[in-house]
Amino acid sequence: MLRRTSRFRRTAGAVAVLAAVALTAGACAGQDSAEAGSGKQSAIRIGAWIPLTGAVAAYGVPQKAGADAYFKMLNAQGGINGRKIDWTVKDNAFDPQQTVQIARQLIGQDKVVAIVNANGTAQAEAAFPFVLTQSKVPIVDEQGGSESWYKPPRPGLFGTQTLYEDQAAAVAAWAVQDGAKKILVVHSDPAAFVNVAKQVEPVAKKVDPSVEVDRLAVKFQTTDYTPVVSKVKAEKPDAVILILTSPEAAAYLKEAKLQGLAQATYGYAPVAAESTIALAKNAAEGLKAVQLVKAPSDAEPAVQEFRTAMAKYEPGQDAGFLALWGWSNAKVFAQIVKTIKGPVTSAAITEAYERATAVDPGVSPVMRFGANDHLGTRSVQRVVVKKGVWVSSGDFYTPPARD
Repeated sequence: MLRRTSRFRRTAGAVAVLAAVALTAGACAGQDSAEAGSGKQSAIRIGAWIPLTGAVAAYGVPQKAGADAYFKMLNAQGGINGRKIDWTVKDNAFDPQQTVQIARQLIGQDKVVAIVNANGTAQAEAAFPFVLTQSKVPIVDEQGGSESWYKPPRPGLFGTQTLYEDQAAAVAAWAVQDGAKKILVVHSDPAAFVNVAKQVEPVAKKVDPSVEVDRLAVKFQTTDYTPVVSKVKAEKPDAVILILTSPEAAAYLKEAKLQGLAQATYGYAPVAAESTIALAKNAAEGLKAVQLVKAPSDAEPAVQEFRTAMAKYEPGQDAGFLALWGWSNAKVFAQIVKTIKGPVTSAAITEAYERATAVDPGVSPVMRFGANDHLGTRSVQRVVVKKGVWVSSGDFYTPPARD
């Protein structure tokens, strides 16, 4: 649910620099793979479309950096069963039509055997007919997606991201378990946000039938939250759940603090971003949210490995949540491809995912796929802002099922 925001437009210049750095790093990775290709075994060629320029490059650049760091570390260690990874990333500027052209280049010219760790729901859907149906090339570990992607499962399409709907269910259950009897969901007004916000009430009532849930729609990209917070104060909820973008959530938190609101506040994964803290500052203290990965500040060995690799292979890039998403997706792909005996083809990758019943990347939930289950997880990680930093609370858990 990545959307254009005015704040991101103001950072376009800085993002362009980041994109240039990332593209350069990607080229270096390609050189590594070319060197690998001069050996006994050629590299495994894979590709992705990611927004590296434009309004949402602030999401795409760190996602690419995290995956780049993992593949560079993996190649330095010898690759997968002796074969290095050649990951070609092309900038789609978050545009569906550009994505279709990129898909044709990746498959027709670059001869990739899979699309790995790409970005964007509508963008991927635009490419489905050519990639999945015509070319039979799998799309795995895409950043984005919807429930319709996996029910029923589509041949060659495998996901690692807990659905937004399940993220909303998770924060609903969390708020009720914390004792909330009256919950107000503050959400952006586009249909995709409305659909996610609607998932709160059924699960909240499943946990406690006496809970009251209401929703407050806010115009997308609103920056003045004064009237919104005034309405929240009038409703007097015990808890507020934010289904907003990170800049919108930060604007809400700053205004809530200004108006003296003290209710517990929760958010889904897009709210749990470093940018929320950077923009809201101390108004974000105590904010609770769910995430797809562990907090990047965690002391666990798997997260430490990520931070070390980022410092070595992607210096200057932020080792935050978005980079960790990319790192996790790359690691899941590598662990599954390691199980392939024989040529690593598109068909072999699809079959390997369908056999992958316990893939543990360490930084995200254990992924379990099957022939009829192409979404690897429904679990999330609780995170809380403490002393200006996101920290993990407990371990990964699966929210109540949505009816």
